[in-house]
Amino acid sequence: MKEITTMKRLLALALSAMMVLSMAACSTDGGSSSSAAENSSSAAEPQEKITVQVGGLKGPTAMGMVKLMEDDAAGTTYSDYEFTLAGAPDEITAKVITGELDIAAVPTNVASVLYNKTEGQVEIAALNTLGVLYLVETGDGIQSVEDLRGKTIYSTGKGSTPEFALNYILEQNGLTVGTDVFVEYKSEHAELASLLAAGQADIAVLPQPFVTSVLTQNENVRIALDLTAEWDKVTTDGSKLTMGALVVRSDFAKEHPEALA
Repeated sequence: MKEITTMKRLLALALSAMMVLSMAACSTDGGSSSSAAENSSSAAEPQEKITVQVGGLKGPTAMGMVKLMEDDAAGTTYSDYEFTLAGAPDEITAKVITGELDIAAVPTNVASVLYNKTEGQVEIAALNTLGVLYLVETGDGIQSVEDLRGKTIYSTGKGSTPEFALNYILEQNGLTVGTDVFVEYKSEHAELASLLAAGQADIAVLPQPFVTSVLTQNENVRIALDLTAEWDKVTTDGSKLTMGALVVRSDFAKEHPEALA
């Protein structure tokens, strides 16, 4: 419950910052649902409640679950829910593969990994998080990606969407990680946010709502680069920085279409 309460507080703090992103994610969601979600959209109300095991990562990937958590606690949902919140993707993927979780909010690259590892037994139900990554700094020395040359960046999400997005943007701007710029990874968003707020990190990549949290705690920290905008600058195929997806076990989707809907 402490973790859920923390997420609620972060949501309230970052509501204004997330409003536009949430609207955009909802728009994307409508056009990106899997066949399982589409087939179940017109399903009737379930005859009896089942308990759905739902997982997600702390931060923007699972931020959209807060309303569902509140409704579940109030007993107003069609199904009952048990939530698992984790700090790292591998904590969630293992539980999805073994069937301990029915539905999970994960980074988009993790959704792809799950699909392949399970040979299609896990599928995407929706895209729920667009670009919410920002490069923040103490001071005003970073005005462009080139200004990162020779610098050390702190980040989270190693082996996940933040790492891949950051590396791609750096490479497309002629910077090689490990040679031109250095990246040190922390295990969780909250850990890195605390370092920034305390002035123990100068340059960092963080998602909302942690960015807003840091800005309210340390007036010397500012947003230097919007990585979604930087992504758009270096892509020519119309792709968008999509960070999070909602995945569902195919068996669960077939057996409980009403609950999925």
